[in-house]
Amino acid sequence: MKNRAFERLLKQLEILTPTQKQIIETKLHQTNGLESVQQSIDQVKSCPNCHSQELHRCGTRSNLQRYRCKACHKTFNALTGTPLARLRHKEVWADYIQDLIDGVSIRKSADHCGVNKNTTFRWRHRMLNNSKKPNSEHLSGIVEFDETYFLESHKGERHLDRKARHRGGKASKRGVSSEQIAVLVARDRNGHTMDAILFKSNKDTIAEIILPIVDEDALLCSDSKPSYKAFAKKYHRILKTINANAKEYVKDVYHIQNVNAYDSRLKGWIQHFNGVSTKYLESYLGWMRLLDTRKSITPEELLGVVSRRNMICLPLM
Repeated sequence: MKNRAFERLLKQLEILTPTQKQIIETKLHQTNGLESVQQSIDQVKSCPNCHSQELHRCGTRSNLQRYRCKACHKTFNALTGTPLARLRHKEVWADYIQDLIDGVSIRKSADHCGVNKNTTFRWRHRMLNNSKKPNSEHLSGIVEFDETYFLESHKGERHLDRKARHRGGKASKRGVSSEQIAVLVARDRNGHTMDAILFKSNKDTIAEIILPIVDEDALLCSDSKPSYKAFAKKYHRILKTINANAKEYVKDVYHIQNVNAYDSRLKGWIQHFNGVSTKYLESYLGWMRLLDTRKSITPEELLGVVSRRNMICLPLM
């Protein structure tokens, strides 16, 4: 806009009604939100279909630059092949990402962003899709690990084979069962964390999770559960056990208070969602792990994480 036109616009602002000023303020906020999205998403370097780097610009659509691949001739934008592909209302994504960081409920986010609650539900599980990717950090030094349990939940499903529990309740059996889902959490003294759902708790299933991500020379600490001892014996790992039932909580420098504190934070954080469906539990575990690792993450940084093309989003069932 030229200077004279801008000056005329400023003079016209003085005669606007309060309602008109509110409309302009909303439009400016949405424009800033779109610019934030465009700056945060990954830059296009190759074709998501054939991975060719021979591209050229091909117009814009939905406020995003489109490209055409010179090799396969397909068109795409920066969100093609990412979990955020084909989602709308990009102008309020920045506001929703902040709600995601703050752990705001789906309904409150819908009111905040001015969209339907089904839209914020879809956004949540699309944006959490990348958080489900396998743990990439290696744990080293003293590594504590333990299991924590969540009641199996079919929240949102219909035609159940059992009577609905209507939130809450307690399992009638301890440990892994048809009523509870076990999550194995491991954490080293540097704050690096990994977690995985355990459908069986035995030495081999524990090894499938621990061995690929924990350094071979790491010293493991756990409680005195027999399957942990069997795992360490079979796979030749050094294990220090803590017998909490005998009120033994610290043995020299060895303890499991670090991982237990994380388990407590995890359970308390998930509790305020009023129950998490088991089929989405893995996404929430990744969400918590991300927030715990990067406590001061900004909406722009989180948007960059959730819009990466390294994992194609599957449709929600």
